[in-house]
Formats: sequence, structure tokens, C-alpha cells
Amino acid sequence: MNRPQPHLEPDASGACAADGTPFRNPARPRPKRDVRKALHHFRELIKDKEDTEQVFHIYDALPAKTFLPRARALTLSAEGEALRANEPFLPPILDDHEALLKLPKGSVAHAYVDFMRSEGLSAAGLVAESEKMGRPKFGDLIEWFGFRQRDTHDLMHVLTGYGRDALGEQCVLLFTHGQSPSHGHLLLGYAGALNIRKQVKSRAPIFRAVREAHRIGKACPPIVAMPIRDLLAMDLAEARRKLRITEPAWYRRCHAVWRSEGIDPYDLLASERTTGSEPAAA
Repeated sequence: MNRPQPHLEPDASGACAADGTPFRNPARPRPKRDVRKALHHFRELIKDKEDTEQVFHIYDALPAKTFLPRARALTLSAEGEALRANEPFLPPILDDHEALLKLPKGSVAHAYVDFMRSEGLSAAGLVAESEKMGRPKFGDLIEWFGFRQRDTHDLMHVLTGYGRDALGEQCVLLFTHGQSPSHGHLLLGYAGALNIRKQVKSRAPIFRAVREAHRIGKACPPIVAMPIRDLLAMDLAEARRKLRITEPAWYRRCHAVWRSEGIDPYDLLASERTTGSEPAAA
């Protein structure tokens, strides 16, 4: 579970995997930062926290400087070759609930299936949201790495214990930033947390919770570089111990405070409607 180390030129132009798959398709455009565009899509997300497509627009508008080195380090390594051979595309693996439930009780797989079913989610659904943008496919290693980062999002909810409530989503985003630094994660995580604190009158220690999530993410080895099949088969408690994912104490504290104040952590919008405020981002 050690982090792969970069060993090639900054964007590995012309580099290929052993099977000939290029690291970067020459037709792939260079990413450009557009802060104004990112803020526009963030405001749209605030209006409707279920509009997941806006999240992908934000990431596109705020490309991470470390993305290419991280993608290169994994995809052009022996470990990356093995992952591509065994896990070419994660959604069919993650959505095969029948197969996952054959793994031992108490495993990450069972917790993942329970989470996805209770929330009415699927890995294919997340793919569909991202494809609404109409981005072209390039068939390169960058694309494979990017898909893998996207498709492990809900698995991170399960491993960390953060729910899909407004604060839980901000915490997962900042946990992800701890693993994969990105201005998009920072904007969504901290600006979303600020918006919750602004709109919901409460003593809940929101910023302690998101900063804790950030620290936990930094301590955890990069999940994107792990064999996901092996991770799913692990006992959930043992996986958290090995990955150094600690109990999200301040997140739990926020929920306890909200409940003591008569606020449902999973329906913060209700408390905002009561006070006539605008909805919080998630």
C-alpha cells in the first residue's frame, strides 16, 4: 500500500503501457483553469445538491497540478499494469451485488452493498451523471485513472463512515483531497462546509469535522492504487485499521449536537426552510 513514486517526465508524453495503451492520447486537450466557471457550477450545485453533474464541471474547471504525476506513477508501474488487467473498469464489479454478497459477512463488500441499496445508488449511475457532460473518450491511461478516482467515491463513504448527509459529503471530499490534492475538492469541501454553517444556526463543530476528514485522508494510503477486489473482501474493521482510517469523532459530534437542537442531520434543508434560509451545498 505504499504510494507509487513518479519516475518519468512531467506528462510522460509518448509513454505507453506494455499493451500499447498510450499514457496520453495526443488528441486530449490540455486542461485549463477557469475559476469563474467553477464558481458558477458551485452556485448551481448549491441550488440542487443532487445535481451531481455540476461536481464534474467543477473538477474540469479546476484541474489539479498533481493529477498527471499521480496518474503516471500508477499507470506506468507494474502495480498499475496488474490493476488494469484485473480491474479494467470498476462499475461492473461494484454493481454485481450478488457476487459481493458471497464474500464474508462483516466485509467491506457487505457494507458497500448495504450502503448503495439503502441510498438507492449504483456505480453505473455515477458514470451516467459524469457522461451528461458529453466529454469525448480518449482510451488512454489518463482516462482509466480518472475513471478509477470517480468510481471509488461511494466506496470512500463506506470506508470512512461518512454518510450522504450534507456534512458527510463535504467530509468525503476533503478525505479525497487528503489523498488526491485538488482545488475542486477544496472548493467543494470547505465552501460547502461554510455554507452549512452560514445557513444552519447551530453549535455543531462543522470545521473541526471537515479538517479531521482532511487529516484522515492524508494518513490513508491512496485507495485508487489498491486492488479493489481485495479491499472489498477484507473485514471492514480490519480494512480501516490497515488504512489508518480512524473514527470520525467530530462528524459524529456534529450529528449529536444537531439532534440535541432538534435538527435532522440528514435533512438540514428542513431546518433552513423553517428559518427561511437558502439551501446548503452538499
